[in-house]
Order: sequence, then structure tokens, then C-alpha cells
Amino acid sequence: MQEFPPMPPVESAPASLFDGGHLWLQEWVDGAPLRFRLLESGLLQFASDEESLDPEDVPLGYRRAVRHVRENFDRDVLRSALDDVESAVFFGVAPRRQSVDYDWSRTPPFLGLDVWTADGDRLLPPDAVEALYERLGLQPVNTVQKELRATDFDPGEYELPTSNWYDGPAAGVLIRNKTGDRARLAGPALGELPEPFDGDAAAAAEQFVTDERVDSAAEVLQSEGQQADVDAVVERVVEGVAREEYARLFGEDASVDPDAFRSAVAARASRVLG
Repeated sequence: MQEFPPMPPVESAPASLFDGGHLWLQEWVDGAPLRFRLLESGLLQFASDEESLDPEDVPLGYRRAVRHVRENFDRDVLRSALDDVESAVFFGVAPRRQSVDYDWSRTPPFLGLDVWTADGDRLLPPDAVEALYERLGLQPVNTVQKELRATDFDPGEYELPTSNWYDGPAAGVLIRNKTGDRARLAGPALGELPEPFDGDAAAAAEQFVTDERVDSAAEVLQSEGQQADVDAVVERVVEGVAREEYARLFGEDASVDPDAFRSAVAARASRVLG
């Protein structure tokens, strides 16, 4: 699968980015890089920025995003647009709590950044990317400003906009032009990780898995016409908690065991659901 396009910090941006032409500024959303493509079989193949994801055992930090793409990606639209569907690779971000605590009730599980096509071996320009993601049933990253003259943009003087996904400043902005040059201007919030949770899996389940969360997951499943049995509810609850508390519970410095956490959630869900 095609690799993620480089997104260097603005200090290392290619000179051609600011030499002329026009820029698009898009909100940089804190989360995990996620790419995918549609296989001829109709299945979707997913990968992080480093490796392929096991379709039968998707890592916790990606599960909500992967399920969202699987359920919403309009395969027929892509088949009608391309003779070879495997020639297109989609790049985006799976928002999850690393440095920024978004409003998770309205933050999409996946936001599209780029689309690469083998036809011309190129990345599509940002306006085409926005339109394509919307046609495919997925939301692109929000654009802060379009067609800004590159010679008028000073990264050192730029004030980060308000985020589209919570009441606070954006984590940063992605600065790009239509030829594929891009750079990332990060804000002060990025890299400031919350303190890891001080407790084991059972304590984490007790704190983060409320009766209301279990009941809500069951109601959502029922509204989707699915059976709200314990296993299904547990999957929804676990992927939701992993998304909202990823750094604290399952990040690099965290110590909560994912399997033990799932077992603890299952015990609580069984009690709530009777």
C-alpha cells in the first residue's frame, strides 16, 4: 500500500511551499494516522503509518475508526469512478485522546486527509479530496482557509484557529498547496500527554465504564437494528473508552492491559444488562 505522504514540521517545509501560488490551511487533528484501500473482493484493507492492521484483531486505538469506515464507505461510488479500485489509497486520521480532549460526541471517528491514485502516481489536490470523501460517505478534515496567497503567509505570526471539534484551539494546521507540497504547524498542546491512569484494568473499568455508557451502547445497537447482546455492547464500550482515554489507559506509558480491561468491561456489562 502506498505510504503516507511526508508531513514535515513547518521549519523543514519544502521551499516551494511558500515561494508562490496559493495555500490551503486545514485543521490538524490529534490522533493516529490511518490509511486504507478497497480490494477487488470488496473488503477494505487498513494500515497505520507503519504497518498493516490485522482485520480480525484491529488495535484498540483504531477500532472505532475502522468500524466507521467499514460501515460508511460507499464502495459503489469508487467502483463507478475507477476501473481498478485497488489503485486508490486513502489517508486520514483516527481522532483519539492523546494530547487533546475533543468533544467525542461530535468528533468523527475518521477524518480524510489525502487520496493517492496510481493513475498519474499522484496525490489529488485538496479540493478534489474534499469532494471525493464526501461522495464516499466519509468526512474530510475541515478547511480553515482556502486559496491563501503563499507570499502572504507567515508561519511565525500565524494564530491557530479555534478547533472544529471542541471549545479550544486547534492542535495545529496542515499547510498545503495543490502540487502536493505540505508542512505541519503544531500548536503548544501537541505532545502534552495526560498522566497515565494509576490503577489496573478492573479499576479502569470501574472509573470509565458507567451504567449509562453500557445502556447507551445497547440503545445505539438496537437503533441500528442489531442485537444488543453482551459481546456486542462490550465491543462498543471498549472502543469508545479507548478512543476517549487512549493515552491514559493504553498509550506508550500506560499500563492497563487491553485484554484484562475487556474482561472487566464484560463483567460490568453483564451486570448492567442483566
